[in-house]
Amino acid sequence: MFSRVFFGSLAVAATLLSQQCAAKFPFGGYQLETVNNWGDNPTGLEMQIYKPGNVAEKPAVIFALHFCFGSGSLYNDLNNYSEQADEHGFIVVFPSSLHENGCWDVSSNTSLTRFGGGDSTGLFNMVKFAISEYGADPAQIFVTGSSSGCMMTNVMIALYPDLFAAATCYSGVAAGCLAGSPSSSPIFSDPACANGNVNKTGEQWAQIVYNMDPGYKGHRPKFATLHGTADTVVSPSNLDQEIKQWSTVFGIKQTASNPNTPQQGYTQLVFGTGTQFVAYSAAGVGHTVPVNTTLDLEWFGITSNAA
Repeated sequence: MFSRVFFGSLAVAATLLSQQCAAKFPFGGYQLETVNNWGDNPTGLEMQIYKPGNVAEKPAVIFALHFCFGSGSLYNDLNNYSEQADEHGFIVVFPSSLHENGCWDVSSNTSLTRFGGGDSTGLFNMVKFAISEYGADPAQIFVTGSSSGCMMTNVMIALYPDLFAAATCYSGVAAGCLAGSPSSSPIFSDPACANGNVNKTGEQWAQIVYNMDPGYKGHRPKFATLHGTADTVVSPSNLDQEIKQWSTVFGIKQTASNPNTPQQGYTQLVFGTGTQFVAYSAAGVGHTVPVNTTLDLEWFGITSNAA
């Protein structure tokens, strides 16, 4: 199990995030709508959405996944996706995990299996509902998340690469890193992954992705991932494991390193042409790297400066 110190650190981190939300993003007007009966929901997830008044005819949809001890509504407060939705006409879905201390299940066989009946299956059905119910553009479905939400982002683009166009995530771990752990909750899960002690080759990590959707040869969503060098909750070495996994899946090698990108102290690591996979190391940043919606929207192609 995780130590009490680790558990306390993660709980403190969640509390600090909540305080930052209230101080930085007082979005009192951005109320979420709770959606019921959206499809098969084997683990009892909750679906909330923000739909702007000027929603596009075939809108893009961003699925934003919260951290442990969080919720969709809290994550809405943490970032300004809803404000950006008003400007650009897309829909934001804020799912909530109501079990395992609000962590997403990224450890069980059910959730790590395509249509296996875990959290990932519920999220898949949520995406399909959004496309059908809101007339969304199937080619503009995106997923992002922080901490546990970043871990689930890795899992979702591995399990359902045909579903998403692009993804970003903040301070997580490679897809399958927690596989076989008793839980995804910091109270009960195996600490080896978060502590950075699960070290595999790129080929081994890539095989985990291939095994999640056997035989799949089609499109894979472009992916940008960020991690802080001062993260004491989820070791920064997990960024290296994500890099090994996804650069191998894409079959590309690092081609550039751009300091102070997209901001001072961040280093952008470019792989291939930089249009499929990039990673960011944030010097001195702890858990988690703050959500950068400007970067996200550019990466998704919603705004004009897309990579």
